[in-house]
Amino acid sequence: MEEREMTMREALNAALDHALASDDRVFLLGEDIADPGASGPTKGLSTKYGTDRVLDTPISEAAIVGAAIGAALDGFLPVAEIMIMDFIGIAVDQIVNHAAKLRFMSGGRTTAPITIRTQVYGGLGTGATHSQSLEAWFMHIPGLKVIVPATPRDAKGLLTSAIFDPDPCIFVETIRLQGQRGLVPAEPSFAIPLGQADIKRPGSDVTLIAYGRGLVEATEAASRLEDEGIDAEVLDLRTLVPLDVETMLDSVRRTRRAVVVHDAVRFAGPGAEIAAILQEELFGDLVAPVRRVGARFVPNPASPSLDAQVYPDAGRIVAAARRTLEPASARRE
Repeated sequence: MEEREMTMREALNAALDHALASDDRVFLLGEDIADPGASGPTKGLSTKYGTDRVLDTPISEAAIVGAAIGAALDGFLPVAEIMIMDFIGIAVDQIVNHAAKLRFMSGGRTTAPITIRTQVYGGLGTGATHSQSLEAWFMHIPGLKVIVPATPRDAKGLLTSAIFDPDPCIFVETIRLQGQRGLVPAEPSFAIPLGQADIKRPGSDVTLIAYGRGLVEATEAASRLEDEGIDAEVLDLRTLVPLDVETMLDSVRRTRRAVVVHDAVRFAGPGAEIAAILQEELFGDLVAPVRRVGARFVPNPASPSLDAQVYPDAGRIVAAARRTLEPASARRE
């Protein structure tokens, strides 16, 4: 398959462009998404398709998501943008009590095929109310799918699948990854099925389980561990719901050790559920407790130097991986 290099921002734009071109039911709505706009992934699309299909809205997250759900009930495939994930709470009622429940409350006769794109600004010194990675909120709600890409290739393929999925999808983008470059299939309709994890780096000594920006740090950690003679496998979950439990279990069954990494707060974060699954299913195979490396349980500081200490980095992941390789007697000390 032919590939070309592009940024994650360009890959997201390509997925949106293809969706708009291939299906008249698709339209975009959100704050400042029409040209000249504030959001890179929608650049040029209102000029190409018109402002009736790339629709600038008032600054009201509840209105954006509510309108998207109404349009979905009328047969459209809306892609709603919540510019900063911290503000998604304003639309939680629409997402949790309407979009997620429609299939079940209608006996399967009505679905809400909406895609909610949102961005995490954490790590940029944007303060406590503009920095949170809140994917764990939505993992807890039956009926929602939760997607967090880490590479340009996955961003394009997963967004295409999300837009045409019959159920509501929360698609979490990471601002710090949008300039990252990588090879992406040139085929406009390229899609990656939801619920399939991907082994980004094979290894035999410990599995580093990550997604989103955590994957970047986990990959760097694996390189550092290699210098110490430790062969780390890096597993990218890509989607948190549906969660590819089978691939995760297969990997950890082989390595017998695991470290879970994410930018969401460690306390009650996605890693807690993942660690619980691994402990329940692989108790007899694991030779060390599953370790978790997540954001610290604090409101994000506005100081960039302090903010940088909130999130997982390669050093913290390396230290956690080393702990899984220590003798049991050393771990008790």
